[in-house]
This record gives sequence, structure tokens and C-alpha cells, in this order.
Amino acid sequence: MIHVRYFARLREQVGSAGEEIEAASDLATVADIAARLRQRGSPWSDILRQDQTVMAAVNQEMARPETPVKDGDEVAFFPPVTGG
Repeated sequence: MIHVRYFARLREQVGSAGEEIEAASDLATVADIAARLRQRGSPWSDILRQDQTVMAAVNQEMARPETPVKDGDEVAFFPPVTGG
């Protein structure tokens, strides 16, 4: 299983802090996970649009779309954070 977590406004839009999705050979990267979730339609297709700025982490380390994902990993999606 891949543990997907949503934070901040993404959690509010999805209505859940997280979920589990079955690991599969076509889910090899963060981009693959986002694409699979977008296929579900709204709200995932809204929050994970390719023109939206959404950050990702794999196992609590910042990740890029091409970052590998494997069974047992945690993939977190969250909006960019600003500070000052």
C-alpha cells in the first residue's frame, strides 16, 4: 500500500487527511500517483492539476514529480508555504 496524505487546504478540499492506495507497477513516481488521483475527478482533479502549485514529499522528504515511489511509502501533498 502507498499511504497518501493531504495537508492544509488540500485536506479540506478532499475531505480527508489521507488514504491508502494499492501499490502497482504503473505507480512508480509521485507524478504517477497524482495522475491516478486526478483520474477520479473532482476534487482531486482540481487540487492536483498540472498548472497548480502543489508540493510533495515522499517519506517526509521533499520530492519532485519524478521521485520514485514504492510499496509502503508515504506520499504527502501540500500547498506551498510562505514565511517571513
